[in-house]
Amino acid sequence: MSGEGLQKATDGDPGPVLVLIGPPGAGKTTVGQVLASRLGVPVHDTDRTIERAQGRAISDIFVDDGEAFFRELERTEVVRALEEESGVLALGGGAVMQEEIAQALRASGRPVVFLDVSIADASRRIGFDASRPLLLVNPRASWTRMMNSRRPTYEQLSTAQVSTGGKDPEQVADEVLAALGLTGSA
Repeated sequence: MSGEGLQKATDGDPGPVLVLIGPPGAGKTTVGQVLASRLGVPVHDTDRTIERAQGRAISDIFVDDGEAFFRELERTEVVRALEEESGVLALGGGAVMQEEIAQALRASGRPVVFLDVSIADASRRIGFDASRPLLLVNPRASWTRMMNSRRPTYEQLSTAQVSTGGKDPEQVADEVLAALGLTGSA
């Protein structure tokens, strides 16, 4: 995608300029903020939007209402965001496992970047605490199982893959932009 394609994507063409996917701890939110700043576009984090709309943390939604309820909220928000939001879109780690979301990503025509991370780097970043409801019991084993089941979907849906291990958000943003053939500095 060239700078010209970026301009087209942000002028009159609703929808994200690019979409970030990956597991918990990959840095989607933080890297999304850096990318949005560099590209001069907004960033939209679907998990944060759901938390604001619900007035509670995702972990509380899981505990109070269950995963199925959260996944329905997530599906609705991601499909809406793909159609209506502009800029950089950061999805929750499990969003792409829903077929309707995967189809919407494919249909969007937007670049999808899989931010990959090792368990060592992920554990340093997120600490595997209670804010990650799917990682509460035996977090390392749960994360490894989750990643093994999600990796094929992340890889199939992605336009580009960038490893975030051992890198700061600025370095990851550099690699994302290079992988997509974009330039961006505010």
